[in-house]
Amino acid sequence: MSATDEGTTLRFAINLGNAVLAKTLPDGQPGGITVEIANKIAAQQGKVAQFVTYPTAGKVVEDATSDRWDVAFLAIDPKREEVLRFTQSYITIEGTVLVKEGSHWQSVSEMDQANVVINVGKGAAYDLFLTRELKQAALNRLASSQAAIDVFLNGEGDMAAGIRQPLERAAKENSGFRVLPDNFGQIFQAICLPHKNEKLFSEISHYLNKWQENGTIEEIISRNLAEA
Repeated sequence: MSATDEGTTLRFAINLGNAVLAKTLPDGQPGGITVEIANKIAAQQGKVAQFVTYPTAGKVVEDATSDRWDVAFLAIDPKREEVLRFTQSYITIEGTVLVKEGSHWQSVSEMDQANVVINVGKGAAYDLFLTRELKQAALNRLASSQAAIDVFLNGEGDMAAGIRQPLERAAKENSGFRVLPDNFGQIFQAICLPHKNEKLFSEISHYLNKWQENGTIEEIISRNLAEA
């Protein structure tokens, strides 16, 4: 029996691989933008939020039909829509790349060249996007977005693709690296549910509409990004 059938808890998949939206707090519990939104959704439903944490978005999608979670927070992508229904986007994230300080790269428009190896987190939204868009460059798929950054910092690959904020943090903390100023794509993050949960999807879409109109979502996002 699923948690929603029991009527007391609502299970939220939290992707800790997206450092902009979720993080692990000092007490070991998940926190961040998605966790705050999850708690608000659960409260509206008269339930308690239960968090199922994942290291990557790809793992969340893999479990979408296994009844391991009820609600998730992922980037909208056509491939994922085969098993998931997405609300409207609540935040737009920029996809860009981390390069070596002394490299000749100046724009993401220069990424797609023969013999260029780009580190990515396997199954991340930007991995799916680049898989469709790139014609010449090769993708080096790592276990997570952070792993893609880490191996690049250790000398593997020509650049690391990802979400701007974690890449800029890596460049700030490690001398000899920089982030390109432009973006290869915008990643639209939304709330998603398996297709079968039509009633809950409709209710959550209504909550999100209301919270976007009254500024609640904007306040949650601004406060969390300021604390990052």
